[in-house]
Amino acid sequence: MADIDIPEHLIELERTAWAEQQAGALTVATADAVQAAYREHAAATPGVSRLALEMAVKRAVRHPAG
Repeated sequence: MADIDIPEHLIELERTAWAEQQAGALTVATADAVQAAYREHAAATPGVSRLALEMAVKRAVRHPAG
């Protein structure tokens, strides 16, 4: 997979969602905000699918050394 340029705001949104998820407190509002940001960024970035973007962001947040 080609490297995807990930904006910092997506990293921050995913960090928030991941922290809430780990605490068992993920809200619909947080999940919706993250998904909306993925859709918007993917739609504005030619050649980047929402799924590829989401996978790259999650990998960066959940496995930063990898």
